[in-house]
Amino acid sequence: MADTDKIKNMGARALADLSVVLDNLQDVDIEGFITAIGSAKRVALHGLGREGLQMRGLAMRLFHLGIDAHVVGDMTVPPLGAGDLLIVSAGPGDFTTIEALMNIARKAGTKTAAVTAQAAGGAARRADVVLHIPAQTMANDQAGKLSILPMGSLFEVAMMLVFELVVLKLRDRLGETPETMRARHTNLE
Repeated sequence: MADTDKIKNMGARALADLSVVLDNLQDVDIEGFITAIGSAKRVALHGLGREGLQMRGLAMRLFHLGIDAHVVGDMTVPPLGAGDLLIVSAGPGDFTTIEALMNIARKAGTKTAAVTAQAAGGAARRADVVLHIPAQTMANDQAGKLSILPMGSLFEVAMMLVFELVVLKLRDRLGETPETMRARHTNLE
């Protein structure tokens, strides 16, 4: 096995790729995202594929913070309206389903936030708030300096880490503690 094929070395390359993403995050984007979540009456989240899994994870953590958070598509999602926030993920820039959901939310008077790697993409242009995570997705995994991680994995891993950091900042802003968050964790495991 070549030294570059060792898991340890591959992991170091993946972490270096992730570090570049974090170095290029803009504080103004993070703050706008945190403010939008913290000021919303309720939050609904949507994403597709592996991005959707990260959005579900964020919904769970927002619930742990005491925020009225829901995953679009679950049968218990309430209707959204004024004062609410729809957060969508469109790493590669846009999807027709994301566009449709954003249009429905906008017509209901709901604020929208887009999490994306493409700051000039359709979802970002339509959103009230944009969290730009500058990472490789399937929109740009064919040429240029590529991550060791395949397809959109760098964006998806970055989402998870950025969301956890957002949760930490929200926790402080909302006056929550690790103990109050833990108290909201399910006991049905």
